[in-house]
Amino acid sequence: MPSSRLSALAASLPAAHLDALALNMSPSLTYLTGLHFHVSERPVVLIVPTQGEPAIVLPELEQLKLADLPFAVRAFPYAEDPSTWDGVFGQALRALGLDGKHIGIEPLAMRLMEFRHLQAGAPGADFPDASDLVGRLRVCKDADEIAAMKKAVGVAQQALEAILPGIRVGQREQEIANGLVVALLQAGSQPELPFSPIVSGGPNGANPHAVPSERPLKNGDLLVIDWGAAVDGYIADLTRTFAIGNVNDECRRIHKVVQDANAAGRAAGKPGAPCAAVDRAARQVIEQAGYGQYFTHRTGHGIGLEPHEDPYMRGDNQLLLAPGMTYTVEPGIYLPGRNGVRIEDNLVITADGVECLSDMPRQMRTLG
Repeated sequence: MPSSRLSALAASLPAAHLDALALNMSPSLTYLTGLHFHVSERPVVLIVPTQGEPAIVLPELEQLKLADLPFAVRAFPYAEDPSTWDGVFGQALRALGLDGKHIGIEPLAMRLMEFRHLQAGAPGADFPDASDLVGRLRVCKDADEIAAMKKAVGVAQQALEAILPGIRVGQREQEIANGLVVALLQAGSQPELPFSPIVSGGPNGANPHAVPSERPLKNGDLLVIDWGAAVDGYIADLTRTFAIGNVNDECRRIHKVVQDANAAGRAAGKPGAPCAAVDRAARQVIEQAGYGQYFTHRTGHGIGLEPHEDPYMRGDNQLLLAPGMTYTVEPGIYLPGRNGVRIEDNLVITADGVECLSDMPRQMRTLG
């Protein structure tokens, strides 16, 4: 699989007016090669030319990772002395004849450290943004990738169900988040979670990206839990909102509105539909209920090796959905100083429609 992905990438470079692509430690490098590197003070850069073998600059201590690769790669290892690293990058780039050429990079992943070593090694080169090129390769998942994501969803749902019976009034958000992390690992998630769980009760739930705090849950709170798991590198990203004790009519109303918006957004996905249609379907429900100003983010985003990747469910995104695309639908209503609601599911476009990978109940459930 990695060799075919590398071949597809190399074949796509000329049309993008690129002579090569340079990737540092990132999901794209893993996608193309199967290699995993920890981000550290030691740079690792893969350089894929239009023709011939790719090259990789890496620390000497990482060379054994190349032993069983199913494709040929030219290794340029370096020792611990940072003063020699520019020279090793220069060797790799000269070997590929890339000085003065167009070398694409991913600006969201490429660190300044690696970028400066590339510039030093090929001072006449330019480094255009190649994010779209890589994104097009990764955006449609194959059967193995989708299978891993289904497993991740199952692990995530199992973990949250395991801790729900213990959630009660007086429990701190951070305490719940800690318990959820343990449950995720016990259910089979990889140790490196896609993101730290969001657990936010009452007024904290009005912040879509709240950090779990020491605030104790109170009777009448809504509790937003946004969590995920990872299996074979692929992730799940889910959200459910619960009632703590007796909640008021406003809480019940906004939860039902978001539940209906989630259903509309899920139903809008199909091959050939623009991403904007998914956003529009969910947003229209919330706007018609009078809460449009309190839905402050896009309806969803792509998922796969990363928790946020193409395609994005935004109102201005006219990208057409295609089989294999995986994404979230996660409308929300956030009332400052009071409560918030978000309900998020993971979906995949199929040959003739859309499949929801998550099936955890979406209706309001009372805890505590």
